Amino acid sequence: METRHVIYFVISLAMTFLLTVITLKILIPKLKSLKMGQKILDIGPRWHKGKEGTPTMGGLSFLLSMTVAILTVGVYACFTDNFLWAAKFFITYTMALLYALIGIWDDSLKIRKKENEGFTAPQKFLLQVAIAVIYLVCMRLWGGLTTELYIPYFGISPDLGVFYYVIAVLLIVGIVNSVNLTDGIDGLAASVTTVVGGFFAVASFVIVNADLPSALVSAVVIGGCIGFLTYNFYPARIFMGDTGSLFLGGLVVGLAFLIDNPLIVLVVGIVYVAEAASDIIQVGCYKLTHKRVFKMAPIHHHFEQCGWSEIKIVAVFSAVTVIAAVAAFFGLAR
Repeated sequence: METRHVIYFVISLAMTFLLTVITLKILIPKLKSLKMGQKILDIGPRWHKGKEGTPTMGGLSFLLSMTVAILTVGVYACFTDNFLWAAKFFITYTMALLYALIGIWDDSLKIRKKENEGFTAPQKFLLQVAIAVIYLVCMRLWGGLTTELYIPYFGISPDLGVFYYVIAVLLIVGIVNSVNLTDGIDGLAASVTTVVGGFFAVASFVIVNADLPSALVSAVVIGGCIGFLTYNFYPARIFMGDTGSLFLGGLVVGLAFLIDNPLIVLVVGIVYVAEAASDIIQVGCYKLTHKRVFKMAPIHHHFEQCGWSEIKIVAVFSAVTVIAAVAAFFGLAR
C-alpha cells in the first residue's frame, strides 16, 4: 500500500477511538436516564444479577463514530483512488449497518418488554439470511465478487458455482451470530474483536491483492473496540447489546470477503467459533441424552462456573485469538 493509505488508516483509527470515548461519556448518562438497562436471565450465572440495569445499546457509540470516520476519510480515500474500492467498501459497511438495525430493533424490544428476548430465533435468522443474500448479490454486481473460494493453507481457489453462495450465506450468518454469543461478559467481544481487527489490518498491508477498503474497515473496528473498552472492560459501565455485537459481526465477516479470503475468518475467529459450537453441542446433547457437556454454555460461562474471573477469561480468550491470528496469517493468499 502507498503512504497515503497508511495515513488514512491511522486517521480513521484515531478518529473512531476518540469519537467513541466522547460519545460514551454522553450516551451512558442518557441511557441511564431513559432506564435503558440490561435484563439478566435467571438461567445465567447468579453473580451476573448484580449487573442488571447496566445500560445497554452501547454499540451505538462505536456505530456512530465509525460511520463518521467512514463518511469522511472513507469517502475521500475511496472515491479519489478507485471506484471499485468505493463500491466494495460501502456495500460491506452497509451490510454491517443492516445487521446493526436488527440489533437496535431487538434491543428495543427487550427493553420495552423487560425481558432478555426480543425477536424470536426464526425471525432473527430470516432477517439475517436476507441481509446476507442482498450483500452477496450487490458484491456480485458491483464489488467484483466471483464464485471462486480460496482454501487457506492449500493455495487453491476452486470455482464452486452456485454452491459458493450457499456456503457464503451460512458463513456470514454464522459469524454474525457467533460474535453475538461472544458478547456475554465484560469486555470479551470487544477485546477479541480488537485482535481480529488487528489481524485484518496486517492482512490488508501484506496481501498483494488487498486494497484500501479492508484497511479502513479494520481501522474503524480497532478504534471503535478500544474506545468502547474504556467503559466496557470489567466492571462494565455499559454493554454493547445486540446493536453492537451484530454490527461487529457484520464488519468482521465483511473484512474476510474484502480480502477475498472468506474462510480465514474461521481461523482468526476461533473464539467466535468455539462460542457457537459450545452452544450447539450443549443444546444438541441435552436434547438427545438429557446430559450437559459443559457446566454452562456458551463456553465463557463454563469457565466462569469453573471459577475463572471475567478478567482472566478475557485475557485467555484474547491470547488464544492472538495465536489464531498468527496461524491465520500463514493461511492467507498472497
